[in-house]
Amino acid sequence: MVNYTRTKNIITPAHDHPTRKDIAIFSDFDGTIFMQDTGHVLFDRHGCGAETREKLDGQINSGERSFRDVSEEMWGSLNVKFDKSMEAMNEHLEIDPDFAEFHEFCVRESIPFNVISAGLKPVLRGVLNQFLGHQTAKRIDIISNDAEISEDGSQWKVLWRHDSKLGHDKSLSIKECRSQLRKHLPGGKSPLIIFCGDGVSDLPAAREADVLFARAGLRLEEYCKEHNIEYIPYETFADIEREVSRILDSGDLERFKKPQHRMPVPSSLGFRKHAPKFLQQVDTRKARRADKAHMSPLDSRFSKSITIAP
Repeated sequence: MVNYTRTKNIITPAHDHPTRKDIAIFSDFDGTIFMQDTGHVLFDRHGCGAETREKLDGQINSGERSFRDVSEEMWGSLNVKFDKSMEAMNEHLEIDPDFAEFHEFCVRESIPFNVISAGLKPVLRGVLNQFLGHQTAKRIDIISNDAEISEDGSQWKVLWRHDSKLGHDKSLSIKECRSQLRKHLPGGKSPLIIFCGDGVSDLPAAREADVLFARAGLRLEEYCKEHNIEYIPYETFADIEREVSRILDSGDLERFKKPQHRMPVPSSLGFRKHAPKFLQQVDTRKARRADKAHMSPLDSRFSKSITIAP
């Protein structure tokens, strides 16, 4: 077996590049950095197949089975060598067109950037290496589950990060990171936490964020609207870079921090559906640009504090 084990549930940098301690950015992977779901790409082509996957996904949504239980079955259905799985990723995944530049922005500003995912670290790392190159990808920390994958690809075993129904409690991981960074800040201050996501399955992480970015037109944005949750819509990472730049330029990170709150989280969280292609978002973009032409997202979303009901 190729053993991709974790050492401890401790978040450690994947590089020696010094970073700030007063701010940290976390991003979902599937549907956010990449427009498709890495698991779906593999399950549909080298595992249980699309039809069975959709049935299993329905069991999560109905509450019949836990996310962890179903995910374990899906990953266990794979029969593909790791190198072959990366070929499928290269063929079927589409990266956000502005992500690479956004990550360079984070490096220039010494902002720690973390992928936080319910996926498998070797898959996520392999995809980043392919699309960004090893030198760039190694500067991205990955907080996720790990895996044991046999050399012939006949066995894929998930090594869950947490002992929970989700397998990886993203909210707990962000709390751990916040606690680590706080040790380096004066007066016990907390760092500014920024989260970028696209789906309802991102809510455990989103609830810990001071600033939340939700991909325009997808389920996380809809949920935020339905529950009066503060967020900033984005279409590509260029939008996120622009708003984070404004936060930094303000010179006052405290202004953007919010009291810890409880965000309502659905009892069942399923795999997200494939995000739409960028070309399919053209009409939505034009409408949103027209709607937002008279105001800035930061001015409109963060000019005042709101209380989110439990």
